[in-house]
Amino acid sequence: MAAVRFLCRLARPVYFRRSLSAGGGSVRFLAGPLCALPTRTWNHDPPRPSRQSTRPVGTLSAAALVRAAPGPLQPYLRLMRLDKPIGTWLLYLPCTWSIALAAEPGCLPAWDMLLLFGTGAILMRGAGCTINDMWDQDYDKKVTRTASRPLAAGEISRFQSLVFLGGQLSLALCVLLCLNNYSIILGASSLLLVVTYPLMKRITYWPQLFLGLTFNWGALLGWSAVQGSCNWSVCLPLYFSGVLWTLMYDTIYAHQDKRDDLTIGVKSTALRFSENTKPWLSGFSALMLLGLTVTGINCDQTFPYYAAVTSAGIHMAQQIYTLDINNSEDCWKKFSSNRTVGLLLFIGIVLGNLWKQKNAEKKPLDIS
Repeated sequence: MAAVRFLCRLARPVYFRRSLSAGGGSVRFLAGPLCALPTRTWNHDPPRPSRQSTRPVGTLSAAALVRAAPGPLQPYLRLMRLDKPIGTWLLYLPCTWSIALAAEPGCLPAWDMLLLFGTGAILMRGAGCTINDMWDQDYDKKVTRTASRPLAAGEISRFQSLVFLGGQLSLALCVLLCLNNYSIILGASSLLLVVTYPLMKRITYWPQLFLGLTFNWGALLGWSAVQGSCNWSVCLPLYFSGVLWTLMYDTIYAHQDKRDDLTIGVKSTALRFSENTKPWLSGFSALMLLGLTVTGINCDQTFPYYAAVTSAGIHMAQQIYTLDINNSEDCWKKFSSNRTVGLLLFIGIVLGNLWKQKNAEKKPLDIS
Protein backbone atom coordinates (compact mmCIF):
# COMPACT_ATOMS: atom_id res chain seq x y z
CA MET A 1 0.00 0.00 0.00
CA ALA A 2 2.90 2.33 0.61
CA ALA A 3 3.99 1.79 -2.99
CA VAL A 4 0.47 2.58 -4.20
CA ARG A 5 0.36 5.81 -2.20
CA PHE A 6 3.79 6.82 -3.51
CA LEU A 7 2.82 6.22 -7.15
CA CYS A 8 -0.47 8.03 -6.69
CA ARG A 9 1.36 11.06 -5.27
CA LEU A 10 3.57 11.04 -8.37
CA ALA A 11 0.46 10.90 -10.52
CA ARG A 12 -1.29 13.75 -8.69
CA PRO A 13 -3.24 16.00 -11.08
CA VAL A 14 -1.35 19.06 -12.19
CA TYR A 15 -3.25 22.34 -12.03
CA PHE A 16 -1.73 25.22 -13.94
CA ARG A 17 -2.75 27.97 -11.52
CA ARG A 18 -1.10 31.13 -12.78
CA SER A 19 -3.28 33.94 -14.04
CA LEU A 20 -3.99 34.30 -17.75
CA SER A 21 -1.97 37.51 -17.86
CA ALA A 22 1.05 35.50 -16.70
CA GLY A 23 0.60 32.87 -19.37
CA GLY A 24 -1.19 30.27 -17.24
CA GLY A 25 -4.77 29.24 -16.70
CA SER A 26 -6.69 26.54 -18.49
CA VAL A 27 -10.41 27.22 -18.18
CA ARG A 28 -12.36 25.63 -21.02
CA PHE A 29 -14.20 28.60 -22.51
CA LEU A 30 -15.09 27.85 -26.09
CA ALA A 31 -15.88 30.48 -28.62
CA GLY A 32 -15.72 31.09 -32.33
CA PRO A 33 -16.44 28.59 -35.11
CA LEU A 34 -16.39 24.83 -34.76
CA CYS A 35 -12.89 24.40 -36.14
CA ALA A 36 -11.56 26.41 -33.20
CA LEU A 37 -12.29 23.55 -30.81
CA PRO A 38 -9.27 21.91 -29.22
CA THR A 39 -8.98 18.17 -29.83
CA ARG A 40 -9.85 16.31 -26.63
CA THR A 41 -7.66 13.39 -27.62
CA TRP A 42 -4.53 15.25 -26.67
CA ASN A 43 -5.46 18.14 -24.40
CA HIS A 44 -7.53 17.13 -21.36
CA ASP A 45 -7.13 20.55 -19.77
CA PRO A 46 -8.49 21.14 -16.25
CA PRO A 47 -10.92 23.96 -15.45
CA ARG A 48 -9.21 27.09 -14.20
CA PRO A 49 -9.00 27.08 -10.39
CA SER A 50 -10.98 29.77 -8.59
CA ARG A 51 -7.99 31.00 -6.58
CA GLN A 52 -4.22 31.15 -6.72
CA SER A 53 -2.26 27.98 -6.10
CA THR A 54 -1.21 27.26 -2.55
CA ARG A 55 1.47 24.78 -3.64
CA PRO A 56 4.67 25.49 -1.65
CA VAL A 57 7.51 27.05 -3.58
CA GLY A 58 9.97 24.42 -4.79
CA THR A 59 7.44 21.57 -4.81
CA LEU A 60 8.13 19.16 -7.66
CA SER A 61 5.44 19.19 -10.37
CA ALA A 62 5.29 19.05 -14.14
CA ALA A 63 4.36 22.74 -14.34
CA ALA A 64 7.21 23.69 -11.99
CA LEU A 65 9.71 21.76 -14.09
CA VAL A 66 8.55 23.54 -17.23
CA ARG A 67 8.86 26.92 -15.50
CA ALA A 68 12.37 25.99 -14.37
CA ALA A 69 13.50 25.18 -17.92
CA PRO A 70 15.54 27.73 -19.93
CA GLY A 71 13.35 30.55 -21.24
CA PRO A 72 13.68 29.80 -24.98
CA LEU A 73 12.72 26.16 -24.36
CA GLN A 74 9.57 26.81 -22.31
CA PRO A 75 7.21 27.64 -25.22
CA TYR A 76 8.03 24.32 -26.87
CA LEU A 77 7.47 22.39 -23.65
CA ARG A 78 4.11 24.10 -23.19
CA LEU A 79 3.26 23.47 -26.85
CA MET A 80 3.55 19.72 -26.20
CA ARG A 81 1.67 20.12 -22.87
CA LEU A 82 4.45 18.81 -20.65
CA ASP A 83 3.01 21.05 -17.92
CA LYS A 84 -0.30 19.11 -18.10
CA PRO A 85 0.64 15.41 -18.07
CA ILE A 86 -2.78 13.82 -17.50
CA GLY A 87 -3.24 12.97 -21.18
CA THR A 88 0.16 11.29 -21.29
CA TRP A 89 -0.67 9.16 -18.25
CA LEU A 90 -3.95 7.95 -19.76
CA LEU A 91 -2.20 7.13 -23.04
CA TYR A 92 0.66 5.33 -21.29
CA LEU A 93 -1.09 3.23 -18.64
CA PRO A 94 -2.76 0.69 -20.99
CA CYS A 95 0.72 0.10 -22.44
CA THR A 96 2.05 -0.73 -18.97
CA TRP A 97 -0.76 -3.23 -18.34
CA SER A 98 0.04 -5.07 -21.54
CA ILE A 99 3.81 -5.05 -20.99
CA ALA A 100 3.39 -6.35 -17.43
CA LEU A 101 0.95 -9.10 -18.49
CA ALA A 102 3.40 -10.25 -21.17
CA ALA A 103 6.22 -10.79 -18.64
CA GLU A 104 7.30 -14.34 -17.83
CA PRO A 105 5.81 -15.85 -14.64
CA GLY A 106 7.71 -14.71 -11.58
CA CYS A 107 9.37 -11.85 -13.46
CA LEU A 108 9.01 -8.08 -13.30
CA PRO A 109 7.88 -6.32 -16.49
CA ALA A 110 10.57 -5.37 -19.00
CA TRP A 111 11.79 -1.99 -17.75
CA ASP A 112 13.35 -1.14 -21.09
CA MET A 113 9.92 -1.53 -22.71
CA LEU A 114 8.24 0.54 -20.00
CA LEU A 115 10.77 3.30 -20.59
CA LEU A 116 10.47 3.04 -24.37
CA PHE A 117 6.68 3.20 -24.32
CA GLY A 118 6.76 6.06 -21.80
CA THR A 119 8.96 8.01 -24.17
CA GLY A 120 6.63 7.21 -27.05
CA ALA A 121 3.57 8.33 -25.08
CA ILE A 122 5.18 11.69 -24.30
CA LEU A 123 6.22 12.23 -27.92
CA MET A 124 2.92 11.20 -29.51
CA ARG A 125 0.80 13.19 -27.10
CA GLY A 126 3.10 16.18 -27.67
CA ALA A 127 2.88 15.79 -31.44
CA GLY A 128 -0.92 15.68 -31.25
CA CYS A 129 -1.02 18.89 -29.21
CA THR A 130 1.34 20.59 -31.66
CA ILE A 131 -0.82 19.63 -34.64
CA ASN A 132 -3.91 20.84 -32.80
CA ASP A 133 -2.39 24.25 -32.07
CA MET A 134 -1.10 24.65 -35.62
CA TRP A 135 -4.59 24.04 -36.99
CA ASP A 136 -6.22 26.38 -34.48
CA GLN A 137 -3.66 29.18 -34.19
CA ASP A 138 -5.87 31.96 -35.56
CA TYR A 139 -8.86 30.84 -33.51
CA ASP A 140 -6.96 30.30 -30.27
CA LYS A 141 -6.17 34.02 -30.22
CA LYS A 142 -9.88 34.76 -29.82
CA VAL A 143 -10.55 32.21 -27.05
CA THR A 144 -9.78 33.14 -23.44
CA ARG A 145 -8.60 29.67 -22.44
CA THR A 146 -6.24 29.26 -25.37
CA ALA A 147 -4.99 32.81 -25.97
CA SER A 148 -1.82 32.19 -23.93
CA ARG A 149 -0.77 29.13 -25.90
CA PRO A 150 2.69 29.61 -27.46
CA LEU A 151 1.51 29.76 -31.07
CA ALA A 152 -1.50 31.96 -30.38
CA ALA A 153 0.56 34.30 -28.20
CA GLY A 154 3.26 34.65 -30.87
CA GLU A 155 6.01 33.13 -28.70
CA ILE A 156 6.96 30.81 -31.55
CA SER A 157 6.12 30.86 -35.27
CA ARG A 158 4.17 28.36 -37.34
CA PHE A 159 7.38 27.35 -39.12
CA GLN A 160 9.15 26.74 -35.81
CA SER A 161 6.19 24.62 -34.70
CA LEU A 162 6.32 22.65 -37.95
CA VAL A 163 10.03 21.94 -37.45
CA PHE A 164 9.35 20.97 -33.83
CA LEU A 165 6.52 18.67 -34.94
CA GLY A 166 8.86 17.00 -37.42
CA GLY A 167 11.35 16.42 -34.62
CA GLN A 168 8.73 14.86 -32.35
CA LEU A 169 7.40 12.56 -35.06
CA SER A 170 10.92 11.57 -36.09
CA LEU A 171 11.77 10.63 -32.52
CA ALA A 172 8.47 8.74 -32.18
CA LEU A 173 9.33 6.82 -35.33
CA CYS A 174 12.73 5.96 -33.83
CA VAL A 175 10.94 4.57 -30.77
CA LEU A 176 8.65 2.46 -32.97
CA LEU A 177 11.59 1.15 -35.00
CA CYS A 178 13.14 -0.17 -31.78
CA LEU A 179 10.37 -2.78 -31.69
CA ASN A 180 10.00 -6.02 -33.65
CA ASN A 181 8.55 -6.03 -37.18
CA TYR A 182 5.14 -7.27 -36.03
CA SER A 183 4.88 -4.36 -33.59
CA ILE A 184 6.06 -1.83 -36.16
CA ILE A 185 3.22 -2.85 -38.50
CA LEU A 186 0.72 -2.97 -35.63
CA GLY A 187 1.78 0.47 -34.40
CA ALA A 188 1.63 2.00 -37.88
CA SER A 189 -1.89 0.59 -38.37
CA SER A 190 -3.20 2.89 -35.63
CA LEU A 191 -2.56 5.97 -37.77
CA LEU A 192 -6.01 5.74 -39.36
CA LEU A 193 -7.62 6.11 -35.94
CA VAL A 194 -5.28 8.97 -35.04
CA VAL A 195 -6.19 10.84 -38.22
CA THR A 196 -9.96 10.27 -38.17
CA TYR A 197 -10.73 10.69 -34.46
CA PRO A 198 -10.80 14.54 -34.46
CA LEU A 199 -13.65 14.46 -37.00
CA MET A 200 -15.86 12.21 -34.91
CA LYS A 201 -17.20 14.89 -32.55
CA ARG A 202 -18.74 16.61 -35.58
CA ILE A 203 -20.63 13.59 -36.94
CA THR A 204 -21.49 11.32 -33.98
CA TYR A 205 -22.48 11.50 -30.33
CA TRP A 206 -19.88 8.78 -29.65
CA PRO A 207 -16.49 10.49 -30.19
CA GLN A 208 -15.39 9.05 -26.83
CA LEU A 209 -15.66 5.57 -28.36
CA PHE A 210 -13.23 6.53 -31.12
CA LEU A 211 -10.98 8.15 -28.52
CA GLY A 212 -10.97 4.85 -26.63
CA LEU A 213 -10.07 2.88 -29.75
CA THR A 214 -7.17 5.27 -30.34
CA PHE A 215 -5.91 5.80 -26.81
CA ASN A 216 -5.77 2.11 -25.88
CA TRP A 217 -3.83 0.80 -28.87
CA GLY A 218 -0.92 0.31 -26.50
CA ALA A 219 -2.86 -2.54 -24.87
CA LEU A 220 -2.17 -4.49 -28.08
CA LEU A 221 1.24 -3.05 -28.86
CA GLY A 222 2.79 -3.63 -25.43
CA TRP A 223 2.19 -7.38 -25.54
CA SER A 224 3.47 -7.74 -29.09
CA ALA A 225 6.59 -5.71 -28.26
CA VAL A 226 7.49 -8.22 -25.53
CA GLN A 227 6.25 -11.48 -27.03
CA GLY A 228 6.71 -10.81 -30.76
CA SER A 229 3.00 -11.17 -31.60
CA CYS A 230 -0.39 -10.75 -29.96
CA ASN A 231 -2.13 -13.42 -27.92
CA TRP A 232 -5.60 -12.27 -28.92
CA SER A 233 -7.32 -14.18 -26.09
CA VAL A 234 -5.51 -11.82 -23.71
CA CYS A 235 -5.01 -8.68 -25.78
CA LEU A 236 -8.53 -8.26 -27.14
CA PRO A 237 -10.36 -8.35 -23.76
CA LEU A 238 -7.65 -6.06 -22.34
CA TYR A 239 -8.13 -3.63 -25.25
CA PHE A 240 -11.91 -3.89 -24.88
CA SER A 241 -11.56 -3.04 -21.17
CA GLY A 242 -9.38 -0.03 -21.95
CA VAL A 243 -11.89 1.30 -24.48
CA LEU A 244 -14.67 1.03 -21.90
CA TRP A 245 -12.46 2.77 -19.34
CA THR A 246 -11.94 5.67 -21.75
CA LEU A 247 -15.66 5.84 -22.44
CA MET A 248 -16.20 6.21 -18.71
CA TYR A 249 -13.55 8.81 -17.85
CA ASP A 250 -13.92 10.89 -21.01
CA THR A 251 -17.70 11.07 -20.65
CA ILE A 252 -17.08 12.52 -17.19
CA TYR A 253 -14.59 14.93 -18.74
CA ALA A 254 -17.02 15.94 -21.50
CA HIS A 255 -19.61 17.06 -18.95
CA GLN A 256 -17.38 20.08 -18.26
CA ASP A 257 -18.11 21.42 -21.75
CA LYS A 258 -21.65 20.26 -22.43
CA ARG A 259 -23.21 23.74 -22.40
CA ASP A 260 -20.68 25.10 -24.90
CA ASP A 261 -20.83 21.92 -26.98
CA LEU A 262 -24.62 22.13 -27.17
CA THR A 263 -24.47 25.76 -28.25
CA ILE A 264 -22.02 25.26 -31.10
CA GLY A 265 -23.16 21.82 -32.21
CA VAL A 266 -20.34 19.58 -30.98
CA LYS A 267 -21.45 16.06 -30.08
CA SER A 268 -20.36 13.93 -27.12
CA THR A 269 -21.51 11.06 -24.95
CA ALA A 270 -22.14 13.62 -22.19
CA LEU A 271 -24.87 15.15 -24.36
CA ARG A 272 -26.05 11.74 -25.54
CA PHE A 273 -26.50 10.38 -22.00
CA SER A 274 -27.45 13.66 -20.27
CA GLU A 275 -29.15 12.91 -16.93
CA ASN A 276 -28.82 9.17 -17.57
CA THR A 277 -25.03 9.41 -17.44
CA LYS A 278 -24.56 7.47 -14.20
CA PRO A 279 -26.35 4.29 -15.38
CA TRP A 280 -24.28 4.36 -18.58
CA LEU A 281 -21.05 4.85 -16.63
CA SER A 282 -22.01 1.99 -14.32
CA GLY A 283 -22.53 -0.24 -17.35
CA PHE A 284 -19.17 0.73 -18.85
CA SER A 285 -17.33 0.05 -15.59
CA ALA A 286 -19.07 -3.31 -15.10
CA LEU A 287 -18.16 -4.44 -18.61
CA MET A 288 -14.61 -3.18 -18.09
CA LEU A 289 -14.28 -5.32 -14.97
CA LEU A 290 -15.69 -8.30 -16.88
CA GLY A 291 -13.12 -7.78 -19.63
CA LEU A 292 -10.29 -7.54 -17.10
CA THR A 293 -11.51 -10.75 -15.45
CA VAL A 294 -11.49 -12.58 -18.79
CA THR A 295 -8.01 -11.20 -19.44
CA GLY A 296 -6.79 -12.53 -16.10
CA ILE A 297 -8.32 -15.98 -16.65
CA ASN A 298 -6.78 -16.30 -20.12
CA CYS A 299 -3.27 -15.54 -18.86
CA ASP A 300 -3.50 -17.48 -15.58
CA GLN A 301 -3.39 -14.45 -13.30
CA THR A 302 -3.39 -14.84 -9.51
CA PHE A 303 -4.90 -13.33 -6.38
CA PRO A 304 -3.11 -9.92 -6.40
CA TYR A 305 -4.39 -9.25 -9.90
CA TYR A 306 -8.02 -9.90 -8.98
CA ALA A 307 -7.60 -7.90 -5.76
CA ALA A 308 -6.43 -4.96 -7.89
CA VAL A 309 -9.35 -5.37 -10.30
CA THR A 310 -11.70 -5.35 -7.32
CA SER A 311 -10.02 -2.23 -5.89
CA ALA A 312 -10.29 -0.50 -9.26
CA GLY A 313 -13.97 -1.42 -9.39
CA ILE A 314 -14.58 0.07 -5.94
CA HIS A 315 -12.72 3.22 -6.96
CA MET A 316 -14.84 3.61 -10.11
CA ALA A 317 -18.05 2.93 -8.22
CA GLN A 318 -17.13 5.69 -5.77
CA GLN A 319 -16.40 8.03 -8.69
CA ILE A 320 -19.78 7.39 -10.26
CA TYR A 321 -21.76 7.52 -7.02
CA THR A 322 -20.32 10.87 -5.91
CA LEU A 323 -20.09 12.46 -9.38
CA ASP A 324 -21.85 15.79 -9.87
CA ILE A 325 -22.21 16.10 -13.64
CA ASN A 326 -23.17 19.77 -13.32
CA ASN A 327 -20.01 20.74 -11.41
CA SER A 328 -16.99 21.23 -13.69
CA GLU A 329 -14.43 21.04 -10.90
CA ASP A 330 -15.90 17.80 -9.59
CA CYS A 331 -15.93 16.33 -13.10
CA TRP A 332 -12.25 17.26 -13.45
CA LYS A 333 -11.33 15.66 -10.11
CA LYS A 334 -13.18 12.46 -10.94
CA PHE A 335 -11.68 12.34 -14.42
CA SER A 336 -8.10 12.89 -13.25
CA SER A 337 -8.45 10.33 -10.44
CA ASN A 338 -8.49 7.63 -13.10
CA ARG A 339 -4.72 7.66 -12.96
CA THR A 340 -5.17 5.88 -9.64
CA VAL A 341 -7.30 3.23 -11.37
CA GLY A 342 -4.60 2.67 -13.98
CA LEU A 343 -1.81 2.50 -11.44
CA LEU A 344 -3.74 0.08 -9.22
CA LEU A 345 -4.20 -2.26 -12.17
CA PHE A 346 -0.53 -2.04 -13.15
CA ILE A 347 0.64 -2.86 -9.62
CA GLY A 348 -1.88 -5.70 -9.40
CA ILE A 349 -0.63 -7.19 -12.67
CA VAL A 350 3.01 -7.00 -11.52
CA LEU A 351 2.28 -8.59 -8.12
CA GLY A 352 0.01 -11.17 -9.70
CA ASN A 353 2.76 -12.20 -12.08
CA LEU A 354 5.26 -12.53 -9.22
CA TRP A 355 2.68 -14.62 -7.32
CA LYS A 356 2.68 -17.14 -10.19
CA GLN A 357 6.25 -18.11 -9.30
CA LYS A 358 5.31 -18.49 -5.65
CA ASN A 359 2.46 -20.82 -6.58
CA ALA A 360 4.71 -22.80 -8.92
CA GLU A 361 7.21 -23.39 -6.10
CA LYS A 362 4.45 -24.89 -3.92
CA LYS A 363 3.39 -27.49 -6.49
CA PRO A 364 4.68 -31.01 -5.71
CA LEU A 365 7.06 -32.54 -8.19
CA ASP A 366 5.71 -35.29 -10.42
CA ILE A 367 8.15 -38.19 -9.90
CA SER A 368 6.10 -40.87 -11.62
